[in-house]
Amino acid sequence: MHTFFNVEDIGDLQKALAEAQEVKRDRFAFQSLGKNKTLLMIFFNNSLRTRLSTQKAAMNLGMNVIVLDVNAGAWKLETERGVIMDGDKSEHLLEAIPVMASYCDIIAVRSFAGLTDREYDYAETVVQQFVKYSGRPVVAMETATVHPLQAFADLITISEVWGDSRGQGARSKGQEDTPSLTSPSVIGTGRPKVVLTWAPHCRALPQAVPNSFAQWMRAADVDFVITHPEGYELDPRFVGDARVEYDQRKAFEGAHFIYAKNWSCPGVTCPADYGKILSKDMSWTVDSKHMSWTDNGYFMHCLPVRRGLIVTDDVIESDHSLVIPEAANREISAQVVLKRVLESL
Repeated sequence: MHTFFNVEDIGDLQKALAEAQEVKRDRFAFQSLGKNKTLLMIFFNNSLRTRLSTQKAAMNLGMNVIVLDVNAGAWKLETERGVIMDGDKSEHLLEAIPVMASYCDIIAVRSFAGLTDREYDYAETVVQQFVKYSGRPVVAMETATVHPLQAFADLITISEVWGDSRGQGARSKGQEDTPSLTSPSVIGTGRPKVVLTWAPHCRALPQAVPNSFAQWMRAADVDFVITHPEGYELDPRFVGDARVEYDQRKAFEGAHFIYAKNWSCPGVTCPADYGKILSKDMSWTVDSKHMSWTDNGYFMHCLPVRRGLIVTDDVIESDHSLVIPEAANREISAQVVLKRVLESL
């Protein structure tokens, strides 16, 4: 695996989930892979879980880690081509990238959407320059449009919880050949219903997390439903043939997992609205009433979360809240990805 951006990059999901459990049983079993190898983590934006979990995963694999915060401790970088650099940006990404690459074996990049130019964001203008000019494997630690490490961790969490509840998870009873979320033997007989629900927020947020979550849930072959107010339709390349239900209650009915996330207007139906907040309807906030519509469902969120906007205290603090296990599994998803990249070097 040379790059990691989309679910296709991980290959067979059943094998990836099994590998995640192998890593989880012994995080330090593959340290020889990373010996004398260096991971460079580049942050154009703030991070907590991604920074800590990816660095920990690399250390588990025996790697050296360099962390560069572009906005604190480095020259400001120009990312546009053909500009006259007479402002506050002292170095161009086109020179910075090959310099960075000379110090490492793998590059991991985090860069958010600007939410002003849809074409620029959805072309992944920043991270694609790393792919083109670094000559190194590139791992996405969230980009303008995707957050695959989060989605992979979400899938690991769902697989563990659903498997444990049915006695057939990848970790349960030591059974190696039991059905999983990606096994055809489960289709139509025991698939969990997973709902991605929009929720209100005070700021305009990117679509990266919901895009990747939709992409990975479709690949996992769960019973997947997306619910949001009209105007918040996600890009078809990520949604595909997933069912969209504008009635939140109908979407929640019978659900086993509720994944709440805000996103700003993706600009699919109206490009002029890209990045805008079209609604702050608090009736979409996930509370105990919403969860009562589910089939004893679990609550999920990528964190950080705005309490009282996305979810109420009683829901996120309940024993059916998975936000902490999800965050813990960020280490595992990152380690599986880095392990595979190291194996391909």
